[in-house]
Amino acid sequence: MQQLAFSHNASSYLGPHGEPPLSRTGFIILSIIMALFTGPAIVLNATVIIVSLMHKQLRQPLNFALVNMAVADLGTAMTGGVLSVVNNAQGYFSLGRTGCVMEGFAVSLFGITSLCTVALIALERMFVVCKPLGQITFQKKHAFGGIALSWLWSLAWNLPPLFGWGRYELEGVGTSCAPDWHNRDPHNVSYILAYFAVCFAAPFVIILASYTKLMWTLHQVSKMACVEGGAVAKSEMKVASMVVLMVLTFLISWMPYASLAMLVVYDPYVNIHPLVGTVPVYLAKSSTVYNPIIYIYLNKQFRKYAVPFLLCGRASAVEDEESETATTVETTTKQVSPA
Repeated sequence: MQQLAFSHNASSYLGPHGEPPLSRTGFIILSIIMALFTGPAIVLNATVIIVSLMHKQLRQPLNFALVNMAVADLGTAMTGGVLSVVNNAQGYFSLGRTGCVMEGFAVSLFGITSLCTVALIALERMFVVCKPLGQITFQKKHAFGGIALSWLWSLAWNLPPLFGWGRYELEGVGTSCAPDWHNRDPHNVSYILAYFAVCFAAPFVIILASYTKLMWTLHQVSKMACVEGGAVAKSEMKVASMVVLMVLTFLISWMPYASLAMLVVYDPYVNIHPLVGTVPVYLAKSSTVYNPIIYIYLNKQFRKYAVPFLLCGRASAVEDEESETATTVETTTKQVSPA
């Protein structure tokens, strides 16, 4: 496969007799699977962005992070998702060494930004509900600061491979690129270990810690508010279901990818079939579909505007006014509700 000649690990994508890791049918199936994730991801995340721009009622500090995540996920789908569909349809990576570096950088930048935004959302909800620093109102400046930090943090840790610390390389069946987990050069290994710690482990710890504090606070409130136990219990269960879905999708999407990467770093001679190495990559990219469903369409405010938009229909003036009123009341209630 001359198309893989630019890769130092090109031989890892060939069989014992020089054949590709998958048959032509296998590559086509992978292309179809990736298309089934990429198409909805582009539509859903674009819907979130467009609807937010159309309706000022959705431009609230707590929703800015949701929109930022949609932007990052849309970027992942438009780069890694679309290219995976095209390259698998061809059966090889056709963009050369420069294209590999560009794709690896773009997908990593958007992907880590999305992960950091998930952690930002966890912190937002914890501060709003638990109020660990007292009666501090979450304002636009806090939201924009967190969003800027998520992009700068991702950029800071994905730029080094462009300047020699680590590198971007083909992965899986050789149709997509990512940070090189296989190279045993100490310089590269040090980057991978640092990358894993600050871009995977740190967001996960923040998510677990924030939502653990959130659930504990809600549990305490439900115990004290005996008279309003029914309403509090209902609210607690609603948040609990969101937390469970969030943690599960995080684990399903990213932990296999991070775990496999760490396994390869720990034991570079472990025998992993290219197809097995590709599955975690696709799971990570599939998070671009889960995120807008969980964080946006389980959010009543966005759902009232997004569903009619997706169905190409228009709500009546009365329904629109009722939605706006409900959104305003719901937002006000959240702001004045006790911890």
